[in-house]
Amino acid sequence: MAEVKKQNWFKRTWGKVCKYLRELKSELKKVVWPTPQQVLKNTAIVVACVVVVGIFIWLFDFVAQVGIDALISVFH
Repeated sequence: MAEVKKQNWFKRTWGKVCKYLRELKSELKKVVWPTPQQVLKNTAIVVACVVVVGIFIWLFDFVAQVGIDALISVFH
């Protein structure tokens, strides 16, 4: 029985890389890319949400600081 010689490491690896890139190209053709208007709208929504959450965190921090200062002044 004849032995089957394995390809060297470089050929196996290069073959896998080429296969990966072909499949990647095929999958990227299926992607529905957003329009610039959609990107701008989604970005504005994210920025608005970040600002609102930041304001809530700032308010909570401010109220907590005032409460802690009041407790310290009462018990000091």
